[in-house]
Order: sequence, then structure tokens, then C-alpha cells
Amino acid sequence: MKHYNKRSTATVLCMFVLCVSGITGEGCKKYLDVTPENVGTIDYAFRNRNEAENYLFTCYNTLQNMSNVLTDPGFTTSAEIVYPNDLSERPINDEGFQLIRGTVQNISSPILNYWDGGGQVSSIFQAIRRCNIMLENIDKPIDLSAEEKARWIAETKFLKAYYHFFLARLYGPIPIYRENQSITAPIEEIRVKRAPVDSVFNYAVQLIDEALPDLPVQIANIQQELGRITRVIALSVKADILATQASPLYNGNPDYARFRNKDGEQLFSTTADPAKWQRAAAACKAAIDEAESLNIRLYTFIQPANLPVLTDSLRKVLTIQNAVTEKWDFNAEVIWMLNGFFGYQNFCIPRLTDKAVQNSTAAAGSFTVPLATTDLFYTDNGVPINEDKTWDYSRRFELQAGDNASRYYIKSGYTTIKNNFNREVRYYANIGFDGGVWFGNGVTDQNNPLSIEAKGPDSKAGPKDRVRINMLALWPKKLVSYLTVFNEGVQQTGFRLPRTRLADLYLLYAECLNEASGPDAEVYRYIDLVRERAGLEGVLDSWAQYSSLPAKPSTKDGLREIIHRERRIELCFEGKAGWDLRRWKEMLTVLAPPIQGWSIFQKTSSNFYTLQTLFIPAMTVRDYFWPLSDAALSNNPNLVQTLYW
Repeated sequence: MKHYNKRSTATVLCMFVLCVSGITGEGCKKYLDVTPENVGTIDYAFRNRNEAENYLFTCYNTLQNMSNVLTDPGFTTSAEIVYPNDLSERPINDEGFQLIRGTVQNISSPILNYWDGGGQVSSIFQAIRRCNIMLENIDKPIDLSAEEKARWIAETKFLKAYYHFFLARLYGPIPIYRENQSITAPIEEIRVKRAPVDSVFNYAVQLIDEALPDLPVQIANIQQELGRITRVIALSVKADILATQASPLYNGNPDYARFRNKDGEQLFSTTADPAKWQRAAAACKAAIDEAESLNIRLYTFIQPANLPVLTDSLRKVLTIQNAVTEKWDFNAEVIWMLNGFFGYQNFCIPRLTDKAVQNSTAAAGSFTVPLATTDLFYTDNGVPINEDKTWDYSRRFELQAGDNASRYYIKSGYTTIKNNFNREVRYYANIGFDGGVWFGNGVTDQNNPLSIEAKGPDSKAGPKDRVRINMLALWPKKLVSYLTVFNEGVQQTGFRLPRTRLADLYLLYAECLNEASGPDAEVYRYIDLVRERAGLEGVLDSWAQYSSLPAKPSTKDGLREIIHRERRIELCFEGKAGWDLRRWKEMLTVLAPPIQGWSIFQKTSSNFYTLQTLFIPAMTVRDYFWPLSDAALSNNPNLVQTLYW
């Protein structure tokens, strides 16, 4: 199978252009001091179809590397999952998770430095320059058909657009690289400056529009071309770009009104433009129409023949879980995935069996879910837990034993707390909690399932040392396939984390429509399609019957709050919230409270269910965007530092 992340020797040429442009620092000298064996020239890299295809793979390479969630700010800075920084061993590079603590980001050696590259990540500008080299030389192979050439040009334009978009989400205004500068160009021409954010977004959209006519509608051979860009992927990314451009962080943000180039050029618009939401809504609808024409639809779990007949409760849980963990070719909802598998199931699964307890080598379940993340999920009436008139919010931490009515979600007779009862099905599909049923891990008897026992060090899932520990006794269950088994070792059933799925588009469309023109039937329809799959009534009916704020869905502000919460619930743990919270300008509010959970070393129920604080995030307005390194500013005096840094 081709994975479209191969590296061509012609990358050296791209790195040379990167170095002379003044974007990177000390790494240039180290790179250019070495003369690799068999380094090709541009002519060699494009001497025939096969060599040109290899270069196309290098253009894809940076994109495919983004499948690693540890280097995805959307995943690590959402506070949906936190990772302890005081373990006796550090089995992963966790610096991305530590960003929300507010003390590790810096200008001397920035964390997740996608501008210069280094550490866990490579420079995105290098990827853009590869794309430019591809576009400038694609006419050279004489054995390349016109149809294939058009497709490769379209793919490369998409990649170039996506790389500009990715950088804009991190840094705001960035230089636009329409073409590579000549190494003989005057130094002032090479020393580029930041472009206004609207110019960056508009350029990315322009590239996608140019690419769309020549992209394939579908991948004909998944085994050979898995991961390559299609028309529906491009339309979905265009919708994402335009929704981001329309959002408060970029659309008339007063916090960045002082952000200017050295020549005085304004880098952020000072007034909000409502028309941007209309443009984004149209792009969302175009992507939805394209997806539905391909029979892409909301996923529903289809029970395999080797499972016993499951209750409706468990089928709904598996529908929500498998919308993420199902294999690509069996998941009708997925629009876009990268090739890399999600490699951290053993960090998400608790010890469920005696054999798992005896396994001293695996880092069992140390991806920790704060209580605040669990509070997002609705009651089984489809409204927030602090709004439901029938749900006793004030007594939610009182002890209660699992009963027959909840036996498919909570172990019968096991003492947990009221907070875990009468919640929506997405709660039970997403969250692993003390007393929670865990269908899978090799046990598929729904009448005698495994469950989580987390009270104190003597319990199976409780702390054993300073490595195999979940600091708050809450696990991201959704990120574990029910087929994965953690006993003596971890037998992972691999899956690729969706980058875009249909529910994402539905909720993004609803958001854009509401921002453009307020609540209407079309907005409710697309929210309710997602809620219906989760077994909930529509927004209007749920709030009218059960909420203490029954009028909330009828106002633009109220519906905005509902839509934002729906996105955070439906797309929880999928790497979306870190980006959404930024573009909504809600990151500082969401990350203001302390990160809390349960007292994991306590053995009795009453002591275990005492809140403990793990840490308090320390984010400020400067953390909405990444700083440039001192080296980048030194190499290019025309660049300005990110505001507040």
C-alpha cells in the first residue's frame, strides 16, 4: 500500500530555498554542511513520472505526519484530556499537553514550533516550498499524462492551501508563498513579511477553488491511494477555512487591533463582517451536498455475526464509539482521515482485569479526563445537567449504587455517584468512570460485562506507581476500540482518528447559519440530525420540556451556546475543541477553572469521591497564537513578533 509520506532526495533543494529565505535558523547550517549521497537535481527529481510521483509524496509527507495527536494543538490544548507532568518516567513527549499550564511556551525555543521546525515537528514553510517546487516543475516529465498531471497539480494546490491555513490557525498573519523566491533575488525580496489574516484565508480558498475541478470525486483504489485528496475533502476544508475566518478570533478582533507590520500594515480587521458567516454557510452546504451525493451518512453500528443480540442501549454506545474507531472502509460517516493510526489506545484504557494489573510495562490509561469535560454531556433529556429541571444537580456527588435500570451503563450493585446516572448515551460512549461498564476488552457478554474499579491503589484501575496512573480516575473511553484488549499486553485494533466526519459538517453548518441569520428551521434540522443519532429529542422540544431556560434555543445567543456545546460533546477527544475554543475566543473562559477529578489514592467511596485539584491552567490572551522564535526574527528583520509576546 502507498501511504503518501515518502521522502525524496530532492527535499534537499527545498531545504536550501527554506534556508536562504531567512525563515529557519541554526538548522540551515547543519543541514547544508552535509552533502547527502545521490542528491538529485531538480531535473533529476522530475525526469519521469515515477520520480515526479515520489516528489508528490514528499508534498504529502508533512500532512501525514499530522496524524500524531501529540503534535496537534487541537488535541493537546483543549483540556478535554490532560497528561501529568510529574511522572517518574515520561513514556511520551508530552510538551503539547503542558501548554495549557501557561508556563512552558517561550520565544527562545517555542513548543510545537511549526514555523522553524525542530523537536517533534517540521517546518510547514518547508512543506509549502516543496509544493511550489512541484508546481514549478510538473511540466518536465514527458511520460506523465495530461489527466494525471492535472490531478497532481490539484492535489498540490490543496496541500499548499491547507499548510497556509494550518499556520494561520497557529500564528494568525503569516507570509504567503505564492512561489519560491530565486536564490539570486535581492535580500529584501527574500525577507518576506506577514500578510493580513484575511489575505491568508482568501489565498487558501483561492487555491482550493482552483484545485476542485481536477480532484477525483472518490478514491477508486483504497489500497493504493488511501490518504489522497478528493473533492469532498477539499470542499470540507474550504468550509472549515471560511468558518474560521468568520469567527471572532479573526473577524474584527479588538484584542489584535494593534497587531501591525513594521510598515504600519494592519494584520487583523478591526470590524466584524457578518457576510463572512454567509460565505462560510454556503461552503458548508456545498460540502454537505457533495458528501451526501456520495452516500456519506451518519454512522450506525451494524452488529457483526459473532456478537450476541445487543440491547438498544449498547448499540447506541457502540454507534457513538465506532463513529470514531471503526475502520475507514466500514465507516460511512468519515470524510477525511490521515494514514497514521491512533497510537495511544493503551493511554486511554484502564486496567480492567487481573491480568492487566500484572502487566507492569504498559502505561495504562494515563490520558486523564477532567471532571469539567464530563460535565459537558447532557442528561438523558438532552439538556445540560445544570439546566434539567428533573435532574438533581445539587446532589450529584452523593453516593448511589448501580441498579437494574442502569445495568448496561453502570455495574449493578457497585457504589458510584449520582452524577453518572441518567446521562445521555454519548456520556457512556465517551467517558470511562469508576463503576462504568466497559463493553469489549475481549468480553462481549452484555449481561456480565467488565467494569472499571478505580478506588485506591488496591483496585484494578487504581494507581500502581508514578507511570501507570490516571490522576483523576476518568478515562477517554471513546478513543479505544471495543475490540482492543489490554490484559498481559495491549492487542490494539487499530483505527485512524477522523479529521472530518459528517456530524462535524452538520454542526458547523448550523453554527454558520445561526451566526449569519439567527435561529430558523434549517439550523434546528442539522443540530437535531446529530442529536437524533444519540437518542435525543430535538433542541426545541428538549428545552421546552426539561430546561429551566426554555427560551434559550429561540435566541441567536442562546442557540450559539447550544451549538458550541453540541460540537464539544459530539466531537469530544477528536482534536477539534482546541481549535474551536480559539476561534470562538472562549479558550480563556473554558480553561479558567482548576483541572479537577477524584481522590485516586482513597479506598472508601466517600473519601474517593472528594474533589482534588490537579493544577490550574494559566492561559492568557497571548496564548491564542504562537510566538515566533528569536532565531526567526533575527534571520528576517521584516518579521514582527506575535502580539503580546
